[in-house]
Amino acid sequence: MTSTNKVSELLPAHSLHKAVDTPKPVQASLYQQAEHYGESKVIKATWQSFGLATFAGAFIALAFVFFITVTTGNDGSSWGLVRLVGGLAFSLGLMLVVICGGELFTSTVLSSVAWAQKLVTTPDLIKCWCRVYAGNLLGAMIMLALIMSARMHELDGGQWGLNALQIAQHKLHHGWMQAFVLGILCNMLVCLGVWMTFASKDALTKAILLMLPVAMFVSSGFEHSIANLFMVPLGIAISQFAQPEFFTSLGINSAQFADLTLSHFIFNNLIPVTLGNIVGGGVFVGLGYWLIEKSVPAVQVPSAHSVPQFEISAQIYPLLPSGVSIKMPKIIQKLRVQDLMDTNPLTISAELSVYAGLTLLADNDCRSAPVLDEQKRLLGFISQQDLLRSLWSEEFARGVSYKVSDLMQKEVMTLSPLDPVAELIELMVVDRNKLFPVNENGILTGNTFTSYEERLRCASADKPSMFPVLDKGVLCGVITRDAIAKKVCDIYKV
Repeated sequence: MTSTNKVSELLPAHSLHKAVDTPKPVQASLYQQAEHYGESKVIKATWQSFGLATFAGAFIALAFVFFITVTTGNDGSSWGLVRLVGGLAFSLGLMLVVICGGELFTSTVLSSVAWAQKLVTTPDLIKCWCRVYAGNLLGAMIMLALIMSARMHELDGGQWGLNALQIAQHKLHHGWMQAFVLGILCNMLVCLGVWMTFASKDALTKAILLMLPVAMFVSSGFEHSIANLFMVPLGIAISQFAQPEFFTSLGINSAQFADLTLSHFIFNNLIPVTLGNIVGGGVFVGLGYWLIEKSVPAVQVPSAHSVPQFEISAQIYPLLPSGVSIKMPKIIQKLRVQDLMDTNPLTISAELSVYAGLTLLADNDCRSAPVLDEQKRLLGFISQQDLLRSLWSEEFARGVSYKVSDLMQKEVMTLSPLDPVAELIELMVVDRNKLFPVNENGILTGNTFTSYEERLRCASADKPSMFPVLDKGVLCGVITRDAIAKKVCDIYKV
């Protein structure tokens, strides 16, 4: 079966351009990384997104278990310090989401940046948010069942469970507007914490960057909708299903927690907090930075060799050695694979003989073509070279029994319709390792005395000139180097 790797996964980000004269690797802006972060969440496969969301819901639930544990039995301690310790403990949840991989609703709302840039559609954005929220709910409910089965509410003579009951009940005592505002404040900090992690690739650094924003929102009592999906139902479950001896040993009456009900939770906490989280993360942080970025004026670059001028983003590519600057017209930056792909390409059946396959390619003046099954799913890729090589190995004898399925390439690099053409051009024509011979720490690894121009001449990429384009696992077209070249010629036509 084929492997489907998106261009954004095959290529390092533009921020990894490394110059020989500078020891520090060049980084894309945090905003640019946020764009890609948001887009990748929306276009992710449904079940992959839902599965990762389930993990994220479980991670946040585990973090709240940690919070309850470290704040139980500290009645004589400083209120602020106890909450600080609890907040630091709860930061484990977001660390697990970011480092281990997870789709958390409160950080997924940052995909509003990609939506504002028109990289994703409104229906796709809403679908993404809904499936992530549902996955988070499932993960929280799984952890709730496990925690109740483990009877953790009985820890410390029942003090653990009493702490959980009091936390859950406190959350339901907020007014609607208060809960909404606390949701805004919470997700501003969550999304700013995630935004800061774009500045580093080191897992330990990411973890440290997340600690204080999370500790602040937790210790200050701000409201996190996904944490509440576990915390309040935990309080409801304890109040409803704990043994009578549990309440007797604590000297309390279960009736004092009668307001812990599902309807009270949904209408007076979950809905306003969720809306607040969307506003705080998606609007204040995501769209806030988008408005700032949008207001930055474009820079005009002087023309050379009769090439017309285009608006160039000043932040996309830095100056490279020998005074060479990579300048990408905005019209190319905005191009997606779907804009240039051939939506009705030649395809080949896996059952064709080597002769029939070669004839079909030759008659249609094609060097290669995707191989599909009856459901238009990609099985592989076949080229004239593959077919001719098999004939050569049999000394061009008649009656060679090979089929296309025996000769096709099964490890195929594929694209998504929304992949950027700018990155695809680089993938097709440039080998970064040859052009920028430095390691991840910016240390030179070779070609120390070779100029940028000399390295560029030798930095050709060994990549195909045609890529299949898949949408939900089904072939929707192909994009070729010829199509890209024609588009570039149209753009620069005088």
